[in-house]
Amino acid sequence: MNDALTMTYSAIVTDKDQKKIVRVQFERQADFAEGLLPDCKIVSKKGFSEEEIQQLETYMQANLEDIMSKAKIISNPLKWL
Repeated sequence: MNDALTMTYSAIVTDKDQKKIVRVQFERQADFAEGLLPDCKIVSKKGFSEEEIQQLETYMQANLEDIMSKAKIISNPLKWL
């Protein structure tokens, strides 16, 4: 059984309140959790336990600066339209 967890993240985007955020997606087979930076909170989930959600939020907090700096260099393809 493959329980590999993958993480992907968006470029920095502006939400409806004009706040700059990064969306972080964690996936494991049919399970997913989506978090928002810089708040480091999971906002939607399926299949992860509460303990796992706490671990993901702790991970986002511990790696916040690294993920945000990498998200800054992702080009937003919509700006070219």
